[in-house]
Amino acid sequence: MMIKGIKADTRIVRAKGGPKYRVYSKPFVGLVFCLVLVAFSIVKAQAQATWPYVAFSKDGTPVSHEVHGSGEPTLVFVHGWSCDARYWRQQVPYFSKKHRVVTLDLAGHGHSGMTRKQYTMKAFGDDVRAVAEASGGSKFILIGHSMGGIVIAEAARLMPGRVMGLIGIDNFNNIEYPLTREEFEKMVTPIKADFREGSRQFAGSMILPGTDPQLREWILSDMSAAPPDVALSAMTDMMSRYITGEAAKMFEEIPIPVVTVNADLWPINYEANRRHMFSYNAIVLEKADHFLMMDRPVDFNMALEKAILMLTKK
Repeated sequence: MMIKGIKADTRIVRAKGGPKYRVYSKPFVGLVFCLVLVAFSIVKAQAQATWPYVAFSKDGTPVSHEVHGSGEPTLVFVHGWSCDARYWRQQVPYFSKKHRVVTLDLAGHGHSGMTRKQYTMKAFGDDVRAVAEASGGSKFILIGHSMGGIVIAEAARLMPGRVMGLIGIDNFNNIEYPLTREEFEKMVTPIKADFREGSRQFAGSMILPGTDPQLREWILSDMSAAPPDVALSAMTDMMSRYITGEAAKMFEEIPIPVVTVNADLWPINYEANRRHMFSYNAIVLEKADHFLMMDRPVDFNMALEKAILMLTKK
């Protein structure tokens, strides 16, 4: 008998008056036993595959999340407006080699609960807090794309002493931006009138013409399929922060450093940010669009790794 080039040492024996039996040598039996153990280990590993978890926010809303890898600080990735955890699919394998990586669907998004009457940045912040505490991490870096930037700032308020720093992804260009209510109404009116078409135009304005057409269409189709009530509630609460000035003031309560990884679509007002933030630095990717973590994943991952080092170096 041969197994992968190894010949079994066998002999034939027969008990007196009984049938013949083939007896294998001890080395061969040991080999077969090892192969069985390997096969069992593979099956066991498959049976222990990582499944999504559910944590409960302060108001009882179930928040779906995934945890990959190990190592501190724990990185918590928070998606933007009308998006979900899938938007970080290019980052999970890369960063989970050295860190515990947590991705989540904010309430009203993805697979999380959507029973709230209002979707506020403060409530989203508690979603992040609940997930972070359930993940088993001790020190955290919170990473938020677009609207997720305000969300992680709210989460940091709820986690004093446990957040090493915040990393904004294409946001915080000017935390003092003087948005007027009239400007906001002009921006949101097309979305209210026809959510699908209005949200496609809104998101499409932040994607460069040279972006992969398939990726572009996926993003626009996905975001425009979001629940309109959730999306409009979240957008109204987020933009009101800039109308009232709360977007800037909240950082005065968060004594931790902030780094952003931004596209070069809009200029950055470093002075305005530094008037309110404990410290602020930015890494800018040229010729990138708002969804740079998806459109430029290799360059983005390198930039994000640099941002993490800026927050963790002694």
